[in-house]
Amino acid sequence: MSSATLDSAPVLLTGATGFLGSHLLARLRATGRPITIVSRSPRPELAAQGIRVVVGQLHDPVVCADAVRGAATVFHVAARVGVWGAYEDFFRDNVLATRALLAAARAAGVARFVHTSTPSVVYNGYDLAGADESLPLTTSCPSPYPLTKAIAEREVLAANTSEFRTCALRPHLIWGIGDPHLVPRILARAAAGRLRIVGRGENLVDMVHVENATDAHLLAETALAAPCNPLGYTPPP
Repeated sequence: MSSATLDSAPVLLTGATGFLGSHLLARLRATGRPITIVSRSPRPELAAQGIRVVVGQLHDPVVCADAVRGAATVFHVAARVGVWGAYEDFFRDNVLATRALLAAARAAGVARFVHTSTPSVVYNGYDLAGADESLPLTTSCPSPYPLTKAIAEREVLAANTSEFRTCALRPHLIWGIGDPHLVPRILARAAAGRLRIVGRGENLVDMVHVENATDAHLLAETALAAPCNPLGYTPPP
């Protein structure tokens, strides 16, 4: 499928009201593509823009079946994030929701599934430098977020077939215009005199601008739509 054909392909976008999701939504709208989103509450301001809004929870198979109707690509950006919290909540929103969305997408004949994951799915308790997708997905971690995202990513990659192409992206510490979390929190802590440097200040950490993360999602869709899928691979154990 050519990129020109993708410009008219209907999409389902989850997490559309979040930071990354809202930027991806704006880029998709700019091409005039038919868009469906899932929201826990009605979004009349988005519906007024011609966006189909499905109200409900993503772990509900009925909601997912309605949401994927007519879609050619699913961008699954929604997730429960955070360091602490009840494992059951993370499992419901990250694993059960992804599982229900995958099942609904396959049943509906969706062609492509782009999943937003996280670098923490390969957490192993040590520093990581030069890491890539060959690292094993974590099975032991003090936080439920990496654990449940690792389970979800494993299932997304395992679902990859020639008819239903899937991939997972791992953006880290997304920042940019409209950032509601990272940069404002750092600035607030600095202003309050509560910003601390861990170690000698020589630690390195990856970051990604929100527009670059948006580009990555759209390019992943293009790659999945190529006649010879360059993203097909065996998922890590």
